[in-house]
Amino acid sequence: MTITAADVNKLRQMTGAGMMDCKKALTEAGGDFEKAIDELRKKGQKVAANRGDRESKEGVVLAKVTADNTRGAVLAINCETDFVAINADFIKMTNNILDIAVEKNARTADELKALPYDGKITIADKLIEQTGVIGEKIELTKFGVVEAPFVLAYVHPGNKLANIVGFSSATVKPEVAKDVAMQVAAMAPVAVDKGDVDADTIKREIEVGKEQAREEGKPEDMLEKIAMGKLNKFYKESTLLNQEFIKDNKKSIAQYLNESEKGLTVTAFKRIALG
Repeated sequence: MTITAADVNKLRQMTGAGMMDCKKALTEAGGDFEKAIDELRKKGQKVAANRGDRESKEGVVLAKVTADNTRGAVLAINCETDFVAINADFIKMTNNILDIAVEKNARTADELKALPYDGKITIADKLIEQTGVIGEKIELTKFGVVEAPFVLAYVHPGNKLANIVGFSSATVKPEVAKDVAMQVAAMAPVAVDKGDVDADTIKREIEVGKEQAREEGKPEDMLEKIAMGKLNKFYKESTLLNQEFIKDNKKSIAQYLNESEKGLTVTAFKRIALG
């Protein structure tokens, strides 16, 4: 069967693969487009395996919420170079995957990767395919979901950092929600409030506090008290509701929210940054 330039271009438009790769795949598939796509995917699988030891530190981070602002998703698709990360097609693919995540209410990264990308292949297969097309390791590295009466998505310029923040009230003022989302982006809190910090982190902070005090020559019987003081400082610096509001350091985020709407608080957040 003769493979025409139009055939090659059609497959290229369908997959984004290079002209020579498309021609070779069509030739091997006897002109069958479905089989040719499978051939390109096989190449992607091979490339993905060969690049398994490569680091994918670049990429795109995006976030989006549903039309009613009650659920949001944030994800990172990583690649090896910034050249690929800023490519319009790579950003479009990431946006498409995020749209699927929001539309299908995916809860985990594995659940998301198992969903169909275009009705023919799964998202996991799409990422493998693109590894073959682009020639770089492409992977979905991080994914998070938040549900709340109101959820706001914030994407920092450059698509390297994004977050979603859930609020306890559907009537939160848009400017307040944005202020808090920008606080999350800038200050990288580890949890919403003191009670949300995991036990391992608390234990580590206490041990670090004790060792610092010991190095400073403090008495052994004072180490626990000093460490607890340092832990409280950690809470103030690293938990969102207790952080100083970056626009007014005379009040905490909790105070800022309550002043805006009595009882208003943050229920959850997910923050993803490259690196």
